[in-house]
Amino acid sequence: MSSDNNDNGGIPEPSGKANPIDTDYTVGQDNVVVSVGPFGLDIHNRVFAISGLAIVIFVFATLIFREQVEPIFTSLKGWLVTHLDWFFLLSGNIFVIVCLGLIVSPLGSVRIGGTDATPDYSYSGWLAMLFAAGMGIGLVFFGVSEPMSHFSTALAGTTVENGVRTDWAPLGGALGDTKAAEALGMAATIYHWALHPWAIYALLALGLAIFSFNKGLPLTMRSVFYPLFGERVWGWTGHIIDILAVVATVFGLATSLGYGASQAATGLNFLFDIPLTDTTKIVLIICITAMALTSVLAGLDSGVKLLSEVNMLLAAVLLMFIVIVGPTWDILSGFVNNIVNYVEYIPALSMPFERQDVNYSQGWTAFYWAWWISWSPFVGMFIARVSRGRTVREFITCVLIVPSIVCVFWMTAFGGTAISQYVNDGYDAVKNAELSLKLFSMLEVMPWHAITSFVGIVLVVVFFITSSDSGSLVIDTIAAGGKVDAPTPQRVFWCTFEGLVAIALMLGGGLAAAQSMAVATGFPFTIVLLVATVSLIKGLMSEPRANKP
Repeated sequence: MSSDNNDNGGIPEPSGKANPIDTDYTVGQDNVVVSVGPFGLDIHNRVFAISGLAIVIFVFATLIFREQVEPIFTSLKGWLVTHLDWFFLLSGNIFVIVCLGLIVSPLGSVRIGGTDATPDYSYSGWLAMLFAAGMGIGLVFFGVSEPMSHFSTALAGTTVENGVRTDWAPLGGALGDTKAAEALGMAATIYHWALHPWAIYALLALGLAIFSFNKGLPLTMRSVFYPLFGERVWGWTGHIIDILAVVATVFGLATSLGYGASQAATGLNFLFDIPLTDTTKIVLIICITAMALTSVLAGLDSGVKLLSEVNMLLAAVLLMFIVIVGPTWDILSGFVNNIVNYVEYIPALSMPFERQDVNYSQGWTAFYWAWWISWSPFVGMFIARVSRGRTVREFITCVLIVPSIVCVFWMTAFGGTAISQYVNDGYDAVKNAELSLKLFSMLEVMPWHAITSFVGIVLVVVFFITSSDSGSLVIDTIAAGGKVDAPTPQRVFWCTFEGLVAIALMLGGGLAAAQSMAVATGFPFTIVLLVATVSLIKGLMSEPRANKP
């Protein structure tokens, strides 16, 4: 592996055979370098200025006009998921099909970084980082709450509102049938956490990795579009792409931080009677952002990698506790059954058109897809940075299949245990609790619930830190014109603003506001991602195959 060079923003040159793109553009040529005392800045003048200014204006406007913006956020999300649900669902299906096609195609033997490149990280470290960055907070928040929500809906059967069946019409419902309701509820949950979101991450990550490590272009969103737009990616075409990526990432992260603060605050209230107020959530966001800043200063290997591995260990311990103490056989057998049910129901769940189950397809799926897509620049670039040396086939298999299987097992263990508590033990609290409380309600009737509930809070907090930390690294790379070795104060700026945006959204309408902005930024970026998929395939077709399988 060749050493880093300053002309390429800290990106290693290809090792072995590759097909680099010949361009006169040099990383940082449009950057503004400023020294303020001991601090230095190295920023892309247009991308940093426009995206940063837009976010600053949004934060101040939301804080000043709190009462006025809340109904706007609610209406915005409602309109987008009602009118564009088909677009989000159809796009998600396209991403999965392309990923599966790349695994079996000859393009799968292309190696990221050149034919002789070797991996920078071990499998354990690599998988821990991509999984923690991908959806850690979401798994803790929704691990119990989503299976229970869909199970309850399916158990109640289909309903009719204004002449339209609103729940599970395409799937037939499961009125009063607990077994069918559990199968339906778990399949509906797994659909949101398995192949589709990871396909979104995988494609963008692969595009960023190939065009940076193989083609020699900057590690930034615009580089992926070079086969389609040529040298125009260094002008306003590329500026707009990168600005959209920065804004989408900030709001996608803010949504997750909102979920994390909500659940951490609920857990603290549950364990220690700390008031469950916006003030508590804001204090949590401030404290955890401060901890994320410490991790930012430590760097990728010492900060994000270490925290990711610690958090994956904690998550594994809590998961094994649930499996051993909970209904062990039901969990193990349910894991296989849930995969079968997922495969059975996925055609109906993923159908983009003529859906009657609007509560699910619009209220859940359309939001989820927009949320994952708004996260994709952050997760994609982070995964790209740590994936050099993998073949395309190895990369997609690991990024798509392995995390999906882990998500299925996680949802089976947590969701299946909660459903068992309700069905077999008559424990109504786990069914009736608010979404952010369901995890703690499930743990309350298990041994050592105070310890396990505290571990759950710690998991949320550390996932929060790793997301904010790695997110600031990624946003800064984009806003620095593709430099991966930009000055640390810039990452501090973005990490701080992620927390401020989360606070502004929390005050301007809570989770509903955060969800609205994730959907609003996810829509234009879905178009960007579809175009990027075409460009990625063109780029892969020009690459030599790896020497080793």
